[in-house]
Amino acid sequence: MSSKLRTPCNVSLKLSCSLIMGMYLFLILLFSIPCYTQQLQTSHAHTLLRIQKLLNFPSVLNKWDNNTDFCNIEPTMSLTVVCYEDSITQLLIMGDNGGSSSTMASLPPNFSIDSFFTTLVRLPSLKVLSLVSLGLWGSLPAKISRLSSLEILNVSSNFLYGVVPEEVSSLRNLQTLMLDDNMFNGRVPEWMGEFPRLAVLSLRNNSFTGSLPNSLKTLATLRVIALSMNKLSGEVPDLSSLTHLQVLDLEDNYFGPKFPILASNLVRLVLRKNTFRSAIPDEVNSYYQLERLDVSLNRFVGPFPKSLLSLPSITYLNIAQNKFTGMLLENLSCNAGLGFVDLSSNLLTGNLPSCLVSDSHKNKVVRYASNCLSTTTDDQSQHPYFFCRNEALAVGLFSHKQNKSRRNARAILASIILGALFGGFLLVGLIFYLFVRRDIVKRIMKRPPTRLIKEKVSTGYTSKLLSDARYISQTMRLGALGLPAYRTFSLEELEEATNNFNTSTFLGEGSHGQMYKGRLNDGSFVAIRCLKLKKSHSTQNFMHHIDLISKLRHCHLVSALGHCFECYLDDSSVSRIFLVFEYVSNGTLRGCISDGVAGQVHTWIQRIAAAIGVAKGIQFLHTGIVPGVFSNNLKITDILLDQNLVTKISSYNLPLLTENMKKVGTRVSYGGLKEVGPSGTVHEDKIDIYDFGVILLEIIIGRPIMSKHEVDILKDQLQISLTTDDASRRNIVDPVICKACSDESLRTVMDICNRCICNEPTERPSIEDVLWNLQFAAQVQDEWKGDSSSSKQSPVSSSQLPSLQLTSQ
Repeated sequence: MSSKLRTPCNVSLKLSCSLIMGMYLFLILLFSIPCYTQQLQTSHAHTLLRIQKLLNFPSVLNKWDNNTDFCNIEPTMSLTVVCYEDSITQLLIMGDNGGSSSTMASLPPNFSIDSFFTTLVRLPSLKVLSLVSLGLWGSLPAKISRLSSLEILNVSSNFLYGVVPEEVSSLRNLQTLMLDDNMFNGRVPEWMGEFPRLAVLSLRNNSFTGSLPNSLKTLATLRVIALSMNKLSGEVPDLSSLTHLQVLDLEDNYFGPKFPILASNLVRLVLRKNTFRSAIPDEVNSYYQLERLDVSLNRFVGPFPKSLLSLPSITYLNIAQNKFTGMLLENLSCNAGLGFVDLSSNLLTGNLPSCLVSDSHKNKVVRYASNCLSTTTDDQSQHPYFFCRNEALAVGLFSHKQNKSRRNARAILASIILGALFGGFLLVGLIFYLFVRRDIVKRIMKRPPTRLIKEKVSTGYTSKLLSDARYISQTMRLGALGLPAYRTFSLEELEEATNNFNTSTFLGEGSHGQMYKGRLNDGSFVAIRCLKLKKSHSTQNFMHHIDLISKLRHCHLVSALGHCFECYLDDSSVSRIFLVFEYVSNGTLRGCISDGVAGQVHTWIQRIAAAIGVAKGIQFLHTGIVPGVFSNNLKITDILLDQNLVTKISSYNLPLLTENMKKVGTRVSYGGLKEVGPSGTVHEDKIDIYDFGVILLEIIIGRPIMSKHEVDILKDQLQISLTTDDASRRNIVDPVICKACSDESLRTVMDICNRCICNEPTERPSIEDVLWNLQFAAQVQDEWKGDSSSSKQSPVSSSQLPSLQLTSQ
């Protein structure tokens, strides 16, 4: 028995033993083989964790760690990760700004866009890549071409600059390319036509220049072209071959003069704020799917196509501020779904169609002011009939054919006469040269030598450089404003300028620190702001903010000239920061309205010019620098005037201290109310529009406004006065300027003021809209001939007023 027990296996058990040993060896072999699937998942996980670190652990990624199951993360609007067969195919990350580039994400100081994309291309199976509002800055690396499977690329709302690299054209599977809200420049590349499957091309709000490439018309699959808010110009290529195109948005560029040639399947066509000046072609009447048409703020001429009102799908029609002519009839038909119509500021005559004034559509908005229509109500004022006829004649709508042949004949005759005169002058000149030259040389030799005078001329900056907000920092370093270059001051210089910060130089103290008046060694006066820090930081922590402040230079801002850090000796951390500003000593705008300068109260034309200056300062703060500066808590007492009566904003939201940075976008407007829309979004730009409206209201009434309750009362009075006659309207106007302003100029300023102080932020106008209206008011006031004494009193001539072309000066 014992011998049997010592036998390793008997015959009956040999097969079972073999099977067990085989399974055991198989399991050992199985676990000894490397698990390639697990390694692949681990490498992708490590890549995502590396991306989290490179982005400085933004809140949307703060829950990622080594135990995160990335392929099973619940997708949200801010974060989506999609896997397929153990590879990441979709990665969507949206920063805390919710798609807005107005505030820079907190990236590490040593952030490198090249290193970031070097890590990103380790996910070669990506089909969808969306990196929105993450504060990415730098030029787009060429190595993005390694993501050859990409179908959707969205890097909107960042700070990417330079030209789009040609390597992007190798992404042949690309269907959507979105580069909105960045700082890309240069021309739209010709190779954009090399994407065989591209359906969406969106390059909004960049600095692209030049004309569009003809290659776009080869993109047969295109459905959306969005190029608004760039600096593109020239004629739009023939896009009639793009039969799938549904959206074309070219707003706020310099396209023109001819209306673009397009296919008839468009749903949305936006040509607003360009330089189109031809007539709208008859082909537009066949755009049966067109829902939105906006051609406002152009120079279109010719008859208004009335059939646009009855297009079967039209819901939004805006032709405002052009030179359209024609007679409207009451019995014209309109599409039942038409909810918004703006016909204002054209040369239309006749009667407003009854379909536009009926109450069948309660939410319908119809605007038709500043035409020559015969209306039974006076809520939207009209010009007399002859005004529209005279204006039409001025732009050549009626006399063009009659004068064409006459002009040709005159041109031929003028050419003959000029040819004869040229030949005669040439002959006389030759005789003069041969016979008189010697005497002239002798006379010149007898004259005493003249002293060579070298004229001081400004550097030859181009108008593009001066108006382009993206280059504002380079421009100001060149001294375009006549200010010295921004520099670092020593503490000794500031102590000497202020007599060791003597109390006699103390100007006051506010939320932004103490203010002193100083005089530098060159004799110039400066205002020095002293900021005491509560926490210890190194100078490197503030350099990004200092760089931003150094670029805040504009003719309508009290600009910074330099800074100085005072540091502790033990750890070299910053204890105080001194900001040095230009000194403006001619009083406040309120003083010029109520008390006047040297006893002279501002005239109406001077008040408009002052308001335009403030508006241009606000426009620069919002759009002339990246990121924009919003919620500036503007007050009329913070608007200063220099020796030339140029308005300058002295107090704006400097994003310097960390504590202050957290408050950007949440500061309160006039009266202490935070502006929040229905969706809970804080409308930062609309806060400043409201505050500007209050300033404009005080300019109109000529006395201080002390509370928001008073603003609300005056707003009601203002709104009522806009619907009354001229005499009643002037009851709330400052008596000093009441009789010295034209009705149209006053009504325009009152209307834009009324819109600025709307309680609903979304109903307030843009700063560009404000500027256009104020410049229009200045122009009509300057042209007004009804009060000769007004024009004699005003020291501001038409040459000094801003033109109607909006630029960021």
